Amino acid sequence: MTDLTGAAAIVTGASSGIGEATAHRLAQEGASVALAARRTERLESLRDDIAAEGGTALVCPTDVTDRDQVQALADATREAFGSIDVLVNNAGIMPLSLMENLHEDEWEQMVDVNVKGVLYAVGAVLPAMLEQESGHIVNISSVAGRRTFPGSAVYSGTKFFVRALSERMRSELAPSHNIRVTSIEPGAVETELTHTITDEDMLEMLESGHDAMTMMDSADIADTIHYALTAPEHVDVEELLVMPTEQS
Repeated sequence: MTDLTGAAAIVTGASSGIGEATAHRLAQEGASVALAARRTERLESLRDDIAAEGGTALVCPTDVTDRDQVQALADATREAFGSIDVLVNNAGIMPLSLMENLHEDEWEQMVDVNVKGVLYAVGAVLPAMLEQESGHIVNISSVAGRRTFPGSAVYSGTKFFVRALSERMRSELAPSHNIRVTSIEPGAVETELTHTITDEDMLEMLESGHDAMTMMDSADIADTIHYALTAPEHVDVEELLVMPTEQS
């Protein structure tokens, strides 16, 4: 779609960071946005901000690891807005840790959110998009879905999965059903994503390297998502890697 006016969009992980910035951008461009995350108060504040700017947003408290809640999100979006035209599959966590430190509960959390949560959202919106014979799914991967680095073994595994999923989805859905699929792969972005890290070795590494470059803002990734969504109908932006200039 070259124009987002009147489009119905779902943004997961909308309570902060890339999700929050993307929800703002889509609403500013005329889309009605369903805001999904666990932190209801933040979603309500975001909805009010969007409304103050003249936009339309729906608060949908959602834990993406609960398949029933994700289905309820899709149902509420369709009921409120009449369609599901865009899914920004953004919810994710990044508790990096060295393998030797055995943060097994965090490994499992990453699989639940970054893999199962992505799949649950895809499964929830696809029936509407198949019926419409149109739609656009944006899956947020990461530079870690292309390259590994110390502490990223499990996180990278989940983001490699998102890349592979997106590639195959696009091949199966775009030519036959007019459902475009894009994988967005951000490098270092100034968000709350690192707040889930508990591994002391990783925290020390991050602290020592924090001032080594100018990180991207969430709005930079929102702009990238907007670019992919508004490409001409005959163009499918399959994959975008977006990095800080100083990141190697």
